[in-house]
Amino acid sequence: MPAFTRTELADLNVFVTICRRRSFRQAAVELGVSTSALSHAMRNLEARLGVKLLNRTSRSVVPTAAGSALAEQLDQGFETIGAAIDQLDRYRTSPVGRLRINVPRDASRLLIGPVLPAFIAAYPEIQLDITVDDRLIDIIADGYDAGIRYGDTVAGDMIAVPLTPPLRWVVVGAPAYLARNGRPAQPADLMRHACIRIRIGDNSLYRWELGNGRRALELDVPGPVSANETDTAVDAALNGVGLAYCLERRVADDIAAGRLEVVLPKWAVAGPPMVMYYPSRRQTLPGLRQLIDMIRTANT
Repeated sequence: MPAFTRTELADLNVFVTICRRRSFRQAAVELGVSTSALSHAMRNLEARLGVKLLNRTSRSVVPTAAGSALAEQLDQGFETIGAAIDQLDRYRTSPVGRLRINVPRDASRLLIGPVLPAFIAAYPEIQLDITVDDRLIDIIADGYDAGIRYGDTVAGDMIAVPLTPPLRWVVVGAPAYLARNGRPAQPADLMRHACIRIRIGDNSLYRWELGNGRRALELDVPGPVSANETDTAVDAALNGVGLAYCLERRVADDIAAGRLEVVLPKWAVAGPPMVMYYPSRRQTLPGLRQLIDMIRTANT
């Protein structure tokens, strides 16, 4: 038999209500329709099934043997459906389910890590699945619910929610490296230094951006080492290999402790914030709004 349409499923609900009430009139009141509409629905259902389901007299309505068997099965089915719908209350009151996000290494360290203990404690029924990846990806095609990236790299058809204020990018070096090789006084001096280069998502080498406004420029700096993520570049700078270009926040502790020093501070760049991005406002993803709120609160 072909699958039932929505109208036919509604007719099955009419049938169950009539059996429970043992009255067309009372069933009509409960369902908010006329008795003639119920009679029409039952005729259609019996014709569809090819089985008589109800015996009706002027005083009572009684299911046939076939009708009783069907009503018993339907009662169980509608009870299961009702229980499933009731379960949705868990999602309305407290987020439940799996949230898959894709984030770059800097976001994992600076944004996710600090709030993770509080988030898991507050929302224990969320399964947070984090992939750390500095490549630019299509989160929809790769099966992610959301991602974190820098604001100027997110596609225009995505919803993007800022998580941080604008971010400052700096050039840093270890005191030992600067003692051996001198401190650059202007951007052109970088062309004579060992620079630790970053390979970005499309496998190209990132051109260091320096200065703001009319002074802004990009340099294809030289260097003996390139890496595809920040941690390696920062570690190389800490070990005196060369100069690194990175978020000032990423190396704030190293700067405070004297392990790294900012060079060319007047050429530091004010860049866009990190954003959480996802494909649509129409669907509420479990825990996403709560995670965004926690990160934003921690970064104000």
